[in-house]
Amino acid sequence: MFGVEMRNRTRGFTLVELLVVIAIVALLIAILIPALSRAKGKAEEIVCLNNLKQLQICAKLYSQDNDFFLPPNRNVYYIDTLGPSEGFDPNLTWCAGLAPFDKTTENIERGKLFCYNKSTDIYRCPSDKSRVRTKRGKFLNIRRTRSYNMSQSINGLPYSPDSAVLPSFAKETDIDNPLPSKLLFFVDVHEDSILDSHFGIPPRGPLFASLGLQWWDLPAGRHSQGGNFSFADGHAEHWWWEAPKIFNELGQAVRQDGEIQDFLRVQRGVKAERGF
Repeated sequence: MFGVEMRNRTRGFTLVELLVVIAIVALLIAILIPALSRAKGKAEEIVCLNNLKQLQICAKLYSQDNDFFLPPNRNVYYIDTLGPSEGFDPNLTWCAGLAPFDKTTENIERGKLFCYNKSTDIYRCPSDKSRVRTKRGKFLNIRRTRSYNMSQSINGLPYSPDSAVLPSFAKETDIDNPLPSKLLFFVDVHEDSILDSHFGIPPRGPLFASLGLQWWDLPAGRHSQGGNFSFADGHAEHWWWEAPKIFNELGQAVRQDGEIQDFLRVQRGVKAERGF
């Protein structure tokens, strides 16, 4: 009798029971993986927003140290040659270099904001998995150092209403339209669109109206079909897009699938031509 009880107690799983357990475990994994993926994506979105806020603090400190002048944002390269534009001084910008080709953080470290926060990690979105490439198109096993650009409205080239130079604010105290709470400052840029550190979009007004609706630089859509921005008053926001951000070419036309709303929303966040 005692031996029978011991045999009953040590009996293992039957094949059917084992299959049921495996099926339950598989089901739990199938339920948990998407939830964990969403949680990871949300965490990266929050880190990205914090990066932009840290950069915004750096810009504020720079302004306070320089008679309210905004950080210089004149890092513009010729698209065809990828060489610097005429008169460009790589030592007089918030961040020099070209994001797809920078193998080190040297260009970040010589920028005007680096002295206020010496963490190079705040220049890269954690969801940006893009790699450095050579100018011949070969990809290297090196993560890029920068995901963000500074808006064209921030202390770019001197503006004249009779020229095609983009309008911008030179001093923090000049910002009036859009208001500081609406003026885009730092922009999370699509990994296939980013080049220099200057985010451009045709501003509202007749000088640029003939160009039509086109993305000069495409904002990122890495965060659940959304992108992150910081603003001149210091806060940062996550914007959900009506249409996915798909890069085709530099200066690509705005698609007719609801993306126009996204374009106009970004356009309203930059300084318009005088009188608009």
